[in-house]
Amino acid sequence: MELKIILGYILVMSVVAFIVCGIDKFAAQHQKRRVPEKVLFLLSALGGSVGMYLGMFTFRHKTKHWYFVIGIPAIILLQAGLLLYFLR
Repeated sequence: MELKIILGYILVMSVVAFIVCGIDKFAAQHQKRRVPEKVLFLLSALGGSVGMYLGMFTFRHKTKHWYFVIGIPAIILLQAGLLLYFLR
């Protein structure tokens, strides 16, 4: 039961992060108000890292920024390690 709740939360956060990444890409292309990079990292840190990573490459967004290319996978690895550690 506990695992289902955690995985459900990660899924929801990943979908939200993916959508926000797409919205920010659209805003960038149309000179609209952008989503701050802090918010993108916060969504990732709060469980949406997989969705953010998929969004980066789906929308070709933030892939030229080294801190996203390295930071988001680092968050994914950290979260996977924490998940494995606490679910033992």
